[in-house]
Amino acid sequence: MRDPEPCRIKHTEDNQEQTEMIEENNENEELSEGEEKNHVRTGEKPLSCSQTKQKDLKKRRAKKSFTCTQCGKSLKSKYNLDVHKRVHTGEKPYTCDQCGKTFLRASDLKKHLRLHTQEKIYSCSVCGKRFSCQQHLKEHQKIHIAVRECMCFDCGNTFTAASSLKQHKRIHTGEKPYKCSTCNKRFNQSSNLKKHESTHTGEKPHTCDQCGKSFARKGHLTGHMRVHTGVKPYPCDQCEKSFTQSSHLKRHMKIHTGEKTHACDQCSKTFLRASDLKKHLSVHTKEKPHSCHLCGKSFSLLQSLKQHQKMHTGVREYMCFVCEKTFTLASCLKQHERIHTGEKPYKCSHCDKRFSQSINLKTHERIHTGEKPYHCTACGKCFSHSSALHIHTKNIHKEEDRENTSDPE
Repeated sequence: MRDPEPCRIKHTEDNQEQTEMIEENNENEELSEGEEKNHVRTGEKPLSCSQTKQKDLKKRRAKKSFTCTQCGKSLKSKYNLDVHKRVHTGEKPYTCDQCGKTFLRASDLKKHLRLHTQEKIYSCSVCGKRFSCQQHLKEHQKIHIAVRECMCFDCGNTFTAASSLKQHKRIHTGEKPYKCSTCNKRFNQSSNLKKHESTHTGEKPHTCDQCGKSFARKGHLTGHMRVHTGVKPYPCDQCEKSFTQSSHLKRHMKIHTGEKTHACDQCSKTFLRASDLKKHLSVHTKEKPHSCHLCGKSFSLLQSLKQHQKMHTGVREYMCFVCEKTFTLASCLKQHERIHTGEKPYKCSHCDKRFSQSINLKTHERIHTGEKPYHCTACGKCFSHSSALHIHTKNIHKEEDRENTSDPE
C-alpha cells in the first residue's frame, strides 16, 4: 500500500493557501471601506471596485512578507515560506512511485515523472523535436536562433552559457582547480574529480537487484539495468541497430562513417577504437607479459589470456537460443547469431557492400585501397591476404628448397 503522506501534505498546503486568500479578501474589504470614506471626505472621484481591490492587494503584498529564520530570505506568503524551509530541513515529501526518488515540490515530481512516461509535451516550432521539460526546449532553441553570447577571445569559439565558456577557458589556461585529496591529481571539472575519487575508495554503493553487481556511479547502474530489461533506447539511423548506451551507439557509428581516430605512431595504421590500437601496439613491442599457467602460452593482453584459458576449462557458457550451439566467448556467439538474423552491420565505404564480420570488411577493403600487409621474407613479394602468402610460400619457396636440396654441389 502506498504511503498517503504526500497527499496529506498537499492537502494541508492547499488549505494554507485557501486560508491566506480568505484573510487577504477580508483585509481587502476593510481597506475598500476605508478608501471609500476617504473619497467622500476629499471629494475625489473614487476608483472602481475592481481597481480599488487590485491597488490595495498590491499594497498589502508589498507590506506583508514572511522571513526565513535560517537564512533571512523573505517570501510573499506563508505557503512559500513553508516550502522554502524544506531546503534547510531536507524534507522531500513528494515521492516517485516508479523509482523512489523524492522531491521538495509537487511540480518537481511532475517534471520527473515524464522521464518514466517519456511524455514530451514541449515541441520545437522550427524542427519539431520534442522535450519533457520547457527549460530543455529553451536551451535547444538557442541552436536555431544562434544565441551564443559568450565568446572565447583566445580561439573565437562561442557558447550559449557563461559556465560553458568558463570550463572551456581552462583548455587555454591549463587551470585545474579541483584536486584529489588522496593523490593530489588535479582536474579541470568537478565531475571528473568525482569520477576519479571512486578509484581510491573502491566504493560501489549502487547495486543491481537482479544480479548483485555493484557500481560506483548511479548512471552506470542505470545503463547496466538495460541488460536485464532489454531496453535499447539509442537506435542507429543507418542500420536500425539499437544500443543500451549512447557511448556504444557513438562507437558503432564509426563503422558507417569509416572514422578511425586512433593512429599508431609506429606505422600510422588507424583504428576505430582505442582498445584496437592497444592490441595492435603489441605487434611492434612483441611484449607478452600474460602467460597461461597450464600450457605456458603468452599473450600481450590479459583479456586474450582469459579467453584462451576457457579452452582448457572447456566451459562454453554462451548458448544460441535458435540452434542451441554453445560458445566459450560472448563475441563468438554474437557473430554466430548473425547467421540466423542475416544481420550485416559492417558496410564498405567504397562500394556499399555489407559484411557480418568486421574482419571480412577489413579484408574486402584492401581490394579498393590496394593494401598488401603480408610480406614474403624470402623474396619480398606482398599479398593482401595471409592465405595468399601461405600458398605462395608453400608452392614457390618450398619447391625451390627441394630443388636446391637435390642439386649436387
